[in-house]
Amino acid sequence: MTEPLLTPVLDDDGAPFWGYAAQGELRIQACADCGELRFPPRPCCPHCRSFGSEWRRMSGLGRVWSYVVPHPPLLPAYAALAPYNAIVVELTEAPHIRLVGNLVTAPGAPLDSFPPDRIRIGARVRVVFGGEGLPQWVLDGRS
Repeated sequence: MTEPLLTPVLDDDGAPFWGYAAQGELRIQACADCGELRFPPRPCCPHCRSFGSEWRRMSGLGRVWSYVVPHPPLLPAYAALAPYNAIVVELTEAPHIRLVGNLVTAPGAPLDSFPPDRIRIGARVRVVFGGEGLPQWVLDGRS
């Protein structure tokens, strides 16, 4: 039996994020009262303390804010993929929200498909979704 690379934690607050991702959509939780976007998802708005929330569709565009290339991999299931990258993406619509993922060459491509020496802070990226509905990132050629 092959160990899965990533298993999302499906708590009540975060489950909608993964449900939308499985449909190929990037949605971020927003306060239904003040409109503030928040991630990670949580039951109460940290700005106005409302318990109302909604899920807003994002463009999926962002910039590489930071990255790391783990050596050696920390989890055994990732050993064959090293070196691979883990990037932090700052969303265009909400620069205060940063998502973690992998920069790959195409949707569903292996984690090691993008050469680590080509990753650049500030590079424009867009979200894509792999076979498991996991958000990944590819370079965005749009200006």
